Amino acid sequence: MIQIWEFAVIVIAVSASGVMAPGPFFVANVSYGLRGGVKSGIKMAVGHTIVELPLVVLLGVGVFSLEDFPEFRTLVSVFGAVALFAFAALQIRSIVQKNKNIASTPTHGPLVAGIVFSALNPFFIIWWLTIGLKLISDAMLIWAFSGILIMFFLHIWMDFVWLGGIAFLASKSSRILSNKSYKVVVIGLSLMLVYFGIMFLVDIVS
Repeated sequence: MIQIWEFAVIVIAVSASGVMAPGPFFVANVSYGLRGGVKSGIKMAVGHTIVELPLVVLLGVGVFSLEDFPEFRTLVSVFGAVALFAFAALQIRSIVQKNKNIASTPTHGPLVAGIVFSALNPFFIIWWLTIGLKLISDAMLIWAFSGILIMFFLHIWMDFVWLGGIAFLASKSSRILSNKSYKVVVIGLSLMLVYFGIMFLVDIVS
């Protein structure tokens, strides 16, 4: 029987394709990291976990699949695009307000962003319905239902390390930015979110 360390290597290698993939979640994490540092990254990871753990469990027990809900991908794409547009608008509004500076605190927190950007990210959902589902099925084949939790914990630590690390690096870079440069960076990140939102909608009709 395969050893847990061997399975861990497989999960870590495969999970990297989802954890480190560039996208709206990554952009939002950098944006919050500029303000809050590693703590904001950890909060983003916690919000992500709140969505990811139930999804993984549901996939493991066979309740949740794309075939059972053929309209699910469309709904997630539409709501995800709206969420991205709204988040980008809030970011831009907050940064152009008078007397805003680098140390300002956004009204919407990284924990909520972690939840929203996970639940309404069609690429995240599709990853788990394809690549992730294979990892879940392999884990259950080896360790039955407990395999779901084994696989999840082998995967989720990477999210905390990656998001926390990126947020930490973002906070360091913010210290060398002038107030004007900082605003340009945040507006640029917001425009990237708008781009991803448009891509979500394009994906529906493609």
